[in-house]
Order: sequence, then structure tokens, then C-alpha cells
Amino acid sequence: MQVTGTGPGTRRRLSLDGVWQFRHEDGPWREAHVPGPWQAEFSDVVDTSGRAVYKRNFSVPEGWADQELALQFGAVSYFCEVLLNGQAIGCHEGAFLPFEFVLPASAIKAQNELEVRVTMPSADHRAYPDYPFGEVPHGKISWYGRIGGLWQSVALEARDPTHIESVVISAGMDGVAQVELAFSSAAQGRQAELSIIDANGSVVAEATSGAGVTSLRVANALLWSPEAPNLYSLVVNIGTDKRVETFGFRTVETRDGQILLNGKPIYMRGALDQDYYPKGIYTPPSLEFIEDQARKAKHLGLNLLRCHIKVPDPRYYEVADRLGLLVWTEVPNVANFTAKSADRMRQTMQGILDRDRNHPSIIAWTLINEDWGTRLVENAEHRQWLKDSYDWLKAEDPTRLVVDNSACFPNFHVKTDLNDYHYYRSVPERRQEWDDITAQFAAGADWTFSPLGDAERRGDEPLIVSEFGVWGLPDPKLLRGADGSEPDWFETGSLWGDGVALPHGVEERFASLDLHRTFGSFDGFIENVQWYQFMNLRYQIEEMRRYPSIMGYVITELTDVHWEANGLMDIERNPRVFHDVFAQINTDTVIVPRPARYAAYGGETLDVEITVATGGNPLPEGAVLRWSGDASGSITVPAAGPVSTTSPSTLKVDLPATGTSRMARLDFVLEAGGDVVARNSCDIALYPTRDTSALPTIAAADATLATYARGLGYTVVPQEKADIVLCYAVDGADVEVMKAGGRFLILADGSVATNKNLRTDMPDGELPHRSIVADGKQFRPSLDQHLPGISLVERDGTIWRGDWIAGFSWIRRDGPFANIPGGPIFDLSFSGVVPHHLLTGFRPWEFGNNVHAGMVVGWVHKPAAIIGEKRVGRGGVVATTFRLTREAPGADPVAAALFDALVVMTAQLPVDDGAS
Repeated sequence: MQVTGTGPGTRRRLSLDGVWQFRHEDGPWREAHVPGPWQAEFSDVVDTSGRAVYKRNFSVPEGWADQELALQFGAVSYFCEVLLNGQAIGCHEGAFLPFEFVLPASAIKAQNELEVRVTMPSADHRAYPDYPFGEVPHGKISWYGRIGGLWQSVALEARDPTHIESVVISAGMDGVAQVELAFSSAAQGRQAELSIIDANGSVVAEATSGAGVTSLRVANALLWSPEAPNLYSLVVNIGTDKRVETFGFRTVETRDGQILLNGKPIYMRGALDQDYYPKGIYTPPSLEFIEDQARKAKHLGLNLLRCHIKVPDPRYYEVADRLGLLVWTEVPNVANFTAKSADRMRQTMQGILDRDRNHPSIIAWTLINEDWGTRLVENAEHRQWLKDSYDWLKAEDPTRLVVDNSACFPNFHVKTDLNDYHYYRSVPERRQEWDDITAQFAAGADWTFSPLGDAERRGDEPLIVSEFGVWGLPDPKLLRGADGSEPDWFETGSLWGDGVALPHGVEERFASLDLHRTFGSFDGFIENVQWYQFMNLRYQIEEMRRYPSIMGYVITELTDVHWEANGLMDIERNPRVFHDVFAQINTDTVIVPRPARYAAYGGETLDVEITVATGGNPLPEGAVLRWSGDASGSITVPAAGPVSTTSPSTLKVDLPATGTSRMARLDFVLEAGGDVVARNSCDIALYPTRDTSALPTIAAADATLATYARGLGYTVVPQEKADIVLCYAVDGADVEVMKAGGRFLILADGSVATNKNLRTDMPDGELPHRSIVADGKQFRPSLDQHLPGISLVERDGTIWRGDWIAGFSWIRRDGPFANIPGGPIFDLSFSGVVPHHLLTGFRPWEFGNNVHAGMVVGWVHKPAAIIGEKRVGRGGVVATTFRLTREAPGADPVAAALFDALVVMTAQLPVDDGAS
């Protein structure tokens, strides 16, 4: 046990952290470490609710007998009863906030036994009628597993009965600190001495005050901001009691669609932070760990963390104050909105204010996230409650911004300071959707506010894309113990995303699909998916920065959390491969290059539209943009004010001629006043001019396909004279041709209606099987049993769609596809051809050979094909879901190159001269 604060005029604390005796339900007594939830320490109770008991002994230090003794808890989840030497001292409900019990002198002995009985409720309202789980603020406990126990520190405090109970500071950019004091009953009528001390230890303001509000003015006060986190200390003395509170002078407000920090516009570059930790789950391992995380966040270019529906350890804010990170904090949500749960959320928000309101880093509060717990779309009473809660919180704390409901489709705002919205789309898979939604949002879309006649919209609320992002994957080797053991959460996630969020067995699934043939190794795969994540984030940030009406964004998320793998770092805070370059795009001033397309032929002149977006710093006159790499040049960029964009400039970039396909790169540097203001780059897939000599001949009964093939230089001939047959789908007659030795290329892009396979007809099959009817439903045979044995699946409405949990689409660059540049994962050059359908019916052992392009989802689940081949009788088929015919022949170099490679592959299918 550690005693602190032993000097004169200070409070003294005896830490009760360390080893306690612990028992869960009727289980064995064992040693547990406090602070920390029981789920973090014992694998056999890793996801349990129920009741537990903590016990430990302590002795009161010498000289404390004449002091008031208070037993203090940082946070206990969820309900607890406290006994000292068998005597009930008090109870507390709530998972996130501090509480204390003043110990009666009669209960204290020389040697004391402290017992804490903790209840973590389940959703069973019969077992827990007073606080069922769904009606208590719990946040992401419902996602990542339950949290129970003493997860923050426990201490015994000795203090003078005449003491300060609370100090509330409001300090704006005018240098005036409004201080509200509350005293203990023994101190009523007393006067306190107040002094403000600067970072150099100098007293810069003094006053004397009783309980209530007083003002102190600091001349030429240094303001707090992320760039200059200037802090002051307020020292309050009353008798022998002293309190020290750290604070900063700063003002945050919104005006004319902008967020103003200290009266100046600021661009929000945030990340969602679930505030989970690798070993302690809720409990951070140390102050140093939090500091390291904050420094890494700043290295990534972030200026804000959105602490997501969780009340963090108090040290979280202390570090943010000191190192300069803005924080947006949220009330943990409930699942079921009742009068009691609404009251609990109000009490929780009041407790957050009581504990944390002096921190200058906190600039915003959120009441509800994504309508969780409420039902805003259908319940007018919930919408009115939310508006009333907004008004209450603004009155309680007018120094910060308040968000009513941090919204996503299909919910909305009713009354808010920020018009924030969440949407997820992967690129290149859903690039057009991302562009369209962002453009609508930037234009002030109606769908962000209630359409039901009760919204109170001012019209100038700043626009924030407050959740977006895409999955990468961490390196599992970095997450396992030294002995190779997996953390318990590797076995979780199976109930999310149709099972694709389960980490356990990821290497085995990779090996079973022979994906080493595509990625070289599992390590190569992890590196590729992390760069895919970077490509997505870069494109999406660039697109948002093109619109001066959007004032910021929040990336999902700072770190992976258990199975959720969309972090900028993994849960151990290991960086992604892009860690050191991410700040080039996640920064105050950003160069946004938008080529007319991300693929071109060598020797072409490519239009590249350039926009420069500023954040809090303006761009002065005379700035110069230079580009180098596969082309070079420079232009002068017009001046731009804070949080704005320059008018787009179109560059005419002469691309080099090339005899082989490769990725070309343009590197951009923006200089102003002799300083580099911004950097960015742009990759273009560069293709040589097509060689149309000696192309295979094609038969195509479909006139559209015949015209397309001719447009690419192919000769279209009758089927009996053709090297291959080109079609959108097949029927029974085509299958007979295949069985006799025909080679078919099927562009299964959804253009033709099929029976969820590659067939336009449905073969009769065996009549007895076709006539089975059970429970009023007629049985149908498996679709992949119909030749050529491949099913066609539309991605919309399935986990294959690839928005929040990403799908990783790849093409193996060998054989006819060796000349497709980049890879293996699709890059932006594939934007025009990405498939909206997938092929199934391929077995795992075919993915290293017969499947030439495909995808896996999340932790390498749900494999599906995008290009696959099958033998059918003496012939065979190549099928693809790439959308190759959307543009004129040859307009998209990627579509043309893929078409050529598919034709070659089909023409090279082996033909068996024997009987089928």
C-alpha cells in the first residue's frame, strides 16, 4: 500500500490498489488485481455477468485518527455494496464515475477488512429487476464483451473536515476565470484563498472567496489549443485543506457553418477512440501508455479524439490537456429507453460534468449515438426528450458544443450544434456511392435532420463526417503472447457480420485457400490489406476536403478493438504500415489530385484536377505546386483563407510512353514562403497501346457483346469457326457445346437475368426431387449443381457488399493477368469495373489455381470468386463478374486489358479429346 500527500496542508491518500481476494458467483476464491475488470484477468469468466465479491485488509496509517476518512472508488461496474468490518457503509449504481463513502469512526479498527460486493447485470429483468442491462448506460460493453468489477483505482483519503468539495472553472479567451466553489458543511461561512499559477510557477492572479462564484483575471493569458496547450493551475486553500485544479483558457463555438477555437476556424481531424486496452480492456496499463498513444495520434495528424460512448480514466483527459488533443466525449448509451434509463443517462452526464468539466481539451458532448436506445424515427416523445436534453446540457455547460444524436442512416438530428453524420463505403468497390453521398452531405442534405416537422435546425451547423473508414487487418503475430497463446478475444466476433469478424484461425483459412500464390505469404497479405486501408482513407479524406462546407471528420478508428479491425493502430498500439505517411493527407492543408481516371495509356495527356484545401491556417499569395515522378511541372496556386478550398485547377499531364504495364506515380509538393506546406501523391495504372494482331476469334450471339468485341479489334465469326464463345449467360444448348469441347467466356455482370447461377434456363433434373413439397414449400436442387456448376450472387444485401467490414478483392498477377499493373488488391484504377456480383461454387482448393480473382471478407472469411474457370465435359468455361462493357470499347484501359486476358485464358483452356 502506498501513502501519498504526506506534506503539511495536503490531503493524504492510501492506495488500496493491488491484490484482492476475489470470487465470482459460487466459484473459487482467488487473487485478483485492482484496478481491472474481472473479465480481463480470468479466462473462465471472460464474458460473464453476475455477482462477485472483492475482499482485502488494510490498516489506517499513524496520525490519521483525527482526520475525516473517505473511501474513494474511481469506477465500479455496475452496482456495488461496500462493507467495512462487516458493517454496511453504502452502495452505488453506475459503471463509469467516481464515488466515495465517509467512514464512520465507529466502523474503523486497527486492522480492517474491506468487502465490495459487485453486480454486473444481464438483460434478465427478472433476475435484475432494478437495473437490467438494457436499461443502464453501458456503451460498447454490448459489442466487445461484458465489464464487471473494480476497474479503476480504490483509495482511502484523509482530510480535514473543513474542506473544499468541488471547484468548477470556466476560462475563456478573454483571460477571465470564473471559479465556483463548494465547501463541506464544516467549512460553511469560511473564506478560501485562490491563486492562479502559470507554467513557470509564477502567481498571475489572486483572490479571496467564500462558497459560490468569483472571478480572476489573468493579463495576457496564453490560450490553450492543440498547437499550444498552455495550462494554468488554480490553487484553492481553506484552512489546512488545499485543492489544485489544472485548466486552460479557451473558447469553442460555432458560427456561419464553422467551428471556432479561440475565435479562429479549426478543421476537425479526428478519430473515434473506443478507449479499450490490450490487457485491461477498460483499464489503461499506465499513464505512460496513454501518453504514448496520444503522441502516436498526433504523429498521425489527428487533432481530436471522439471518446466513444465511454467515460475514460481521468488520466485520459489530463494527457489530452497536456499534449494538445481535442476530445469529443459521449454519454454511454442504453439499449432500452425507459423513464429510468433516461434518468440514468442524465445522471451519468451530470457526473461527467462534475468530474471532467475543467479540462480544456473537451470541446463537445454527445447525448445519443446513432439512435442507440432511442427510437427517433418512430417516437415523437423520444425526439422531444432529446431536444429537452440538449437544452438542459447547453444550460449546464454553455462552454462546449452539444450533439443531440450523432446520426447515421436512417436516423437524424433534432437540435444540435454540429450536423454530424456517419456513413461507410469501401473504394474502389463503392466509390461512386461515396462520392454521391459526400456531395449531398456537403450541400446540406435534408436527410440529416428530422423530416417529421419537429427539427429545430438553424441552418449553419458545421458539417462533420463523424464516422467513416474501412477495415485493414493487424498482424496476428504481434497480438499473441510470447508462448504463442491468443488473447481471449480471438475467439469472439463470430456473431458479427455473418461470422466474418472471428479472428481465430485466420492463418489456417488463408493457407486453405492457397492465397500464398496470390500474396506470396500471409505477411504479404497483411501488408497489402493495410495499404488497402490507407488507399481508402486517403481517397475519402481527399473527397471530403474538396468541399469547403465540410468542417471535419472522425475516422473509425484510432485503434482496433478486439475483432474490429479498422484501427489506425492495432489494439496493442502497434502502427500500421502507413503510420509515417498518413499525416501527409491527415493534415491542416491538403493537396487533392483528381485524375480524370486512375488508368491511362502510355503517351496520353491526362487531365488531373487539383484542389488545395486549407484548415486553420490560410494559404498565402505566391504558393507554388510542383509535381514530379512520371511527369513534372509547376503552377502557382491562388491564396485561400482558413478552412476553405482553392478553385480547382486542371493540369494537363503528359504521361510517358511505355512498352509494359506499370504503375505511374505523380508526387506533389506545395510550397509557400520557402516552406513545404503540403505533400501528396497520385498513382496511375499505365498501360501500353494494345496490340490487336493475332487476336483469337470470337462468337457472340448477343449483338451488344459482338459490337463490343469488334470495337476492341476482335473478329466475330460463327460459333463453329470461333476460338471462344462470348456471352452473358448460358442455357442447356450451350452446355452441350461445352461438353463437346467448346470454350466459353461468360461475362456474368448481371446484365442478363439468370436463376442465381450462370443459366438462363432451369433444367428439369430428376422429377422425384423436383416434386418434393414439405411444409408448403417446393424443394429446389442446389444451383451450383447445374452445369457449369457456378452460382451467381448479388453483393447488395450481403456481407460481400463491403462497407463497414471490408472485403479484400484481389486478382492474381500471373499467366494472362501478369500484365495488369499494381496489386494484388484492387486499386482505384478498378473503379469502373468492380463487380456487383460474385461467383460461388468453387472449393477452397480451387482458389490457388482455378480462381484467378476473388475476395475474402474480414478475417479471411466468405471466399468468393470474381474470375473462375471450370471444366465441363471435354470443354470448359471462364466466368467473371467484372463489369467490362459499361464504357465504349477501349475507353477504360483496365476493362480492355482484363477482357484481352480473359479471352486469352479462355482460348487456352485445355480440350479433352476423350469422352466426358
